[in-house]
Amino acid sequence: MGRFLLVRVFSGLLTVIGASIVAFFFMRMLPGDPARLIAGEYASEAAIEIQRAQLGLDDPFWQQYLTYIGDFVRGDWGFSHSRGQPVLDQFVAALPATLEIAFFAVALAFTAAVIGAAVTGWSRGGVLDGAVRASSYIGLGTAPFWLGLLVLIVFFERLQVLPGPEGRLSPGTAPPPRVTGFYLLDSLVAGQWSTWWDSLQHLILPGCTLALVIYAWLVRMMRSGVLEFVREPFALVARSKGRGRWGVVVRDVMPNALLPAVTAGGLITAELLTSTVLVETVFNWPGIGRLVTDAILQQDFAVVQAFIMVSACITVTVTVLTDLLYGVIDPRIRVRAT
Repeated sequence: MGRFLLVRVFSGLLTVIGASIVAFFFMRMLPGDPARLIAGEYASEAAIEIQRAQLGLDDPFWQQYLTYIGDFVRGDWGFSHSRGQPVLDQFVAALPATLEIAFFAVALAFTAAVIGAAVTGWSRGGVLDGAVRASSYIGLGTAPFWLGLLVLIVFFERLQVLPGPEGRLSPGTAPPPRVTGFYLLDSLVAGQWSTWWDSLQHLILPGCTLALVIYAWLVRMMRSGVLEFVREPFALVARSKGRGRWGVVVRDVMPNALLPAVTAGGLITAELLTSTVLVETVFNWPGIGRLVTDAILQQDFAVVQAFIMVSACITVTVTVLTDLLYGVIDPRIRVRAT
């Protein structure tokens, strides 16, 4: 297990280093002069040269890269010229909003996928099984950006049953006192039930938009597992002992079918944390996705570069933890890896 852990951690570090080099190189190749952007449109050439020297843009590429990595590890992620704040402070402020919507979407998707897979095992080849397959096809074939616009038109503009692109709370509603940054939890802690209900209503549309794609992947994977394991001897023995079809699916088949979803769930969660950019833009959600979108429009490269680094670190960390968890569950994975 120790060698398995070292191999996974070492390969994860190599991935982060490789991603950071590629990101740093391409960010330096983009058009636009950061020194000119920071100094201002009407700055003199002398002032721009001073700014370039302060940013270290005249140094060799490798020296700029090592300086940036060293500063990033120490918590100095640069300064955002568009917002006039340190990049790290902006990420810390925006992270709870992204995490809240991501956790909401993952919980919703996992719950729906488990129910859908169980229904498939119980109604194999039936109408309900067909409905589950159809929903997975819809989820895989629907772009979250387009789906977000569609649900806004239906539920906000036409039916007027859910809030529109207002962010995390209705206009005029004060945020709850900050404890975790998650409005659902913070409003519960503060006993502000009206704020909690308002926050939940604002989570539904963007959360469901993100959850649909996750659900589609998970339910297809779980459905295949259920249809495979339902024919295994242990399931047939359970049926022969008089256990009902639903009981066999829930108690004997589903625990085995959930195993592949552990790996998929980890990867999807990592991807979700770094791919909420479009959905946050559609719903005006004040998370990291919208922060990066604004930074791209303002050519604020320090924010974009930090986002790439954070994305790589999150993806690698979740992948390594998922591999370790899978190795604990299935010893054959450890043997093959070593």
